[in-house]
Amino acid sequence: MKYRRFGKTNLCLSVFSLGTMRYLSAPENAWQTIQKAITLGINHLETARGYGKSEEYLGGAIALGLPVPRSQVYITTKIPPTPDAETMRRYIDESLKKLNLDYLDCLGIHGLNTWEHLDWIKTKGGCMEAIREAKDDGRVRHIGFSTHAPVEIILNTIDTDFFEFVNLHYYYFFQRNALAIEKAYKKDMGIFIISPTDKGGRLYTPPQLLKDLCHPFSPMELNYRFLLSDTRITTLTVGPSNSKELEEPLLVSDRDEPLTLEEIETFQRLEEYQKSALGTDRCSQCYKCLPCPENINIPEVLRLRNLAVAYDMKDFGQYRYRMFENAGHWFPGMKASRCTECGECLPRCPENLDIPALLKDTHSKLNGASGRRLWE
Repeated sequence: MKYRRFGKTNLCLSVFSLGTMRYLSAPENAWQTIQKAITLGINHLETARGYGKSEEYLGGAIALGLPVPRSQVYITTKIPPTPDAETMRRYIDESLKKLNLDYLDCLGIHGLNTWEHLDWIKTKGGCMEAIREAKDDGRVRHIGFSTHAPVEIILNTIDTDFFEFVNLHYYYFFQRNALAIEKAYKKDMGIFIISPTDKGGRLYTPPQLLKDLCHPFSPMELNYRFLLSDTRITTLTVGPSNSKELEEPLLVSDRDEPLTLEEIETFQRLEEYQKSALGTDRCSQCYKCLPCPENINIPEVLRLRNLAVAYDMKDFGQYRYRMFENAGHWFPGMKASRCTECGECLPRCPENLDIPALLKDTHSKLNGASGRRLWE
């Protein structure tokens, strides 16, 4: 296991962190997973108020005893933003009690996703007042935020200089947040990548075409190497549902060297194949088509189409597409079927894509039963 400095927190974290959203089946499963993670070298455990009984199960494992002293394990929980300080005070106390802790190494504002959330943290008497109080009295050591927001909101949040770390989405198949990675790095913030194998493409169950294109590497391994070779990134979450699911990801936990020539050539092969497969229908993710009067997240819809058509990543595309209209500010935007063919996006597209036709095609390929966030 390799370890990296978590930005200005000066914590030295394992390059993989244990995310605890998916171990919710039973307290015994949680304890076994935590024990194995720490034994394998993971020293950072991450949970959240919103992850069902995750805080409670982690607290139970702490009460039973961790395999190393508490001072050698860093624990993060995340709490949603609140418009007032009193609610945040109560949430912090409740999380500490569930976790059986006197202090948190890191507290993240969970889901700072909207301009309104950004206003809440800037407002006098808002949630940051309570968080700063907790830091001043030692109940919280370091403060950060997690986000699923558009990159413009992330950049503005980083610029507040309130935070020491950020949790965000960034993967080989989604590089929109590259500007946020760079800005956070320049401000010496710890950078924590959310869910690289799940939100990064459901790479634990890749389609055969993608496996063939990535050979001799697995798609999961290649995505991990894309991230671990980037020295700006501190740690990646691994979210197993049981202890056995830790084994495959941690095979690359000591491989944070620069990309090899063979890995670079494999990424080039993926890019060239996508261009060939999509032809003139390929969306380059410039985002110039926005805003849409029907609030369709056109670039994200077409990104999912790119992946489904080029790499046969239809299962992943359906998983994400079905969350539109069902996940609130965590995954905003209307489904492509809402398109009225108004044509406002057409002159803004530098590739002259027939966007209404592509939206209709995406909906026919990816729509189905509605999706929800895991803990809901």
